[in-house]
Amino acid sequence: MRLVAEFEIYCDALPLVEVAATVPEATLILELQFNHGERPLFLVTITNGSDQAVTNALSDAYDVGEWTLVGEAGDTRRYQVMPALSFEEQLGGHIDDLAGLEALATADAIIERIEVLPDGWRQTGWFADREAFNKFSTFWQQNADFRLFRLTRNRESKPPGDGLTNHQQEALRTAYEMGHFDIPRRASLEDVATELDISASSLSERLRRAETQLIEETVATTWPPLPD
Repeated sequence: MRLVAEFEIYCDALPLVEVAATVPEATLILELQFNHGERPLFLVTITNGSDQAVTNALSDAYDVGEWTLVGEAGDTRRYQVMPALSFEEQLGGHIDDLAGLEALATADAIIERIEVLPDGWRQTGWFADREAFNKFSTFWQQNADFRLFRLTRNRESKPPGDGLTNHQQEALRTAYEMGHFDIPRRASLEDVATELDISASSLSERLRRAETQLIEETVATTWPPLPD
């Protein structure tokens, strides 16, 4: 079962996070070139942010060595950046399991997009199966903060809930708007069923199926596997 996931890793020690924090109005997209030894070359696409602000941020960042502007088109600039630190030097004081981090490089996954944020990375990745995704998400849950935004089994990454049927979406929305999920509850199952002109048992089944689908798309896929 192939999965596509979009998630954030909150760790301010990740490469170029300082640059993103210094120029928050800019959008930084990072590509890693792992064929450059312990210090993979960074290819960075920066959109928005003034030239001077970006130049100063790159020059002052503790984890940036030499850098070169290699292309420019409108508000978009492409840089080649040589990191000043190895991953071990950069993350060793923040992540205990560096061996586990290195192992992620051989996981059955492809990270196709990394957006550098002022407090971490937002990534989109392809995973061969749930085991590969669990391995990745469990590592970051244990070593930083991890938040899943989207997960799908399809080719296109979609928001959680796109797997619901129209009837399930309608049932969830109506129940929510009427206060069925409030504490204390403002609408009973029978109240919502009457509004939808269906039986309470039919509504209960729709809600259970919808809740199960949402759990499978979001929460369940981030849980570590149960021990044998």
